[in-house]
Amino acid sequence: MNMKKILCLVLALMMTVCCLAACGTAKNDELVMATNATFPPYEYMEGDEYKGIDIDLAQAIADKLGKELVIENVEFGTIVAGVETGKYDVGIAGMTITDERKEQVNFSDSYATGVQVVIVKDGGKVKTLDDLAGADIMIGVQQDTTGHIYASDTVENGGYGEDHVTPYLTGADAVEALKSGKVQAVIIDQEPAKEFVKVNEGLSILEAEWAVEDYAIAINKENTELLEAVNKALAEMKADGSMDKIIANYIKAE
Repeated sequence: MNMKKILCLVLALMMTVCCLAACGTAKNDELVMATNATFPPYEYMEGDEYKGIDIDLAQAIADKLGKELVIENVEFGTIVAGVETGKYDVGIAGMTITDERKEQVNFSDSYATGVQVVIVKDGGKVKTLDDLAGADIMIGVQQDTTGHIYASDTVENGGYGEDHVTPYLTGADAVEALKSGKVQAVIIDQEPAKEFVKVNEGLSILEAEWAVEDYAIAINKENTELLEAVNKALAEMKADGSMDKIIANYIKAE
């Protein structure tokens, strides 16, 4: 092999290394967040802009880590799998810690408490939580949420059975089904429930809580460095009051 060919090979190798380094740097400079922006006040769209508690929380974490926040708006049921495969760095979507999800991803420390409630139509068949077990009652849920998982479980396990639960792509779709009479109740988290009731006349929330859970951030099991960094950021935000400030911007004290 002559000197000219060797030089060409060396230059090509250098360009490849530089390209890989540049790509790696760009990726390392980003925090890719998967969310489902149909869940106000945690994540939602205002025009073309992402808004909500989880959006502001993710931005604050990205700032602390010196990274650019990149938001991917995807179906809720694809988030955990996407984090597991490394497609996304974090999943932040009002997500509850469950044993099943913990088999696929790690979870950060909890940053908020989620209360699940039941939305009903005023004057409808469902007036108490006990009424949900009625033979002629259909319950709407957002697919792949814990409301979906728990409600569709067997009666022996505290659910109502799959035949009495209809999953919808979004919480808003479930609420529309309630309004049209396709379902008689919707199980969903309290804060989104308040937003839906506020803008839909004739709906209300049952007084009793259906379930109480913790929200946390999903992170790839192999990325323990990111998990530690996120937990450190959350601890700092809890200590300096910035976490409470973010939540207070969207959830007013009653």
